Amino acid sequence: MSNIHPTAVIEDGAQIAASAKIGPFCVIGSKAKIGENVQLIAHVTIMNDTTIGDGTIVFPGAVLGGGPQDHGNEFQPEAKLVIGKNNIIRENVTMQCGTPKEHFTTTVGDNGMFMVNCHVAHDCVVGNNVIMTNNAVIGGHVRVGDGAILGGNCAVHQFCRIGRKAMVGGMSGVARDVIPFGIVTGDRGKLRGLNLIGLKRSGFAPEEVKAMTRAYMYIFKSAEGNFESRLAKAHEKYKDDALIMEMVEFIDDALKGRRNIMTAEA
Repeated sequence: MSNIHPTAVIEDGAQIAASAKIGPFCVIGSKAKIGENVQLIAHVTIMNDTTIGDGTIVFPGAVLGGGPQDHGNEFQPEAKLVIGKNNIIRENVTMQCGTPKEHFTTTVGDNGMFMVNCHVAHDCVVGNNVIMTNNAVIGGHVRVGDGAILGGNCAVHQFCRIGRKAMVGGMSGVARDVIPFGIVTGDRGKLRGLNLIGLKRSGFAPEEVKAMTRAYMYIFKSAEGNFESRLAKAHEKYKDDALIMEMVEFIDDALKGRRNIMTAEA
């Protein structure tokens, strides 16, 4: 029995692994590359040069590899979308190809879950083990670190960075870079603290979590000097703690970037 349903439309040139399953009414473009044990359940559209890694499951209504919503770059022949392994992509998710501004490529890592109606815009880089809850959307050129969680109906402004294992609450608008392990909530998102539960669940030792918390309180909340002076001192103060330095260096990069850093609520 064939793994390709007879109602599926597959253009010449598409590369489909023998173990992949293509369900009813799927449409697959000529440049698509579908890995081993991929399942396109039904009514899935794969456009342009899109790679779907082994074991990924795509639910009905998803459109993957459409041209970017970037005026003038909608139909670039070099545009690509690369999706990693073992992702769950639920109903009506859209992920778009890249533009010339970022080597034409949008990248999604492994083991992610993208719930109903999520949107990954052009030129984004999404890490491994990321969860985007229903209706979460990220604008062009966004970077999402490994293990980050984006709550339902949140929206991330283009060019923002979401740090590793950060958590963005539902209905939050994110317009600044979010530190690794940070928690953001509010309609215009504010940094509320660290994702302590996430740190513990990820296996960080209690002493590591406590050290991280103290560093966060010093950099963002201390009455000593101002934010910039505390950040400068943090380089020396925490130079031997790789976990804290990950946060410090992320802040350094954000201050030199396009969106700056999201600071703590007053």
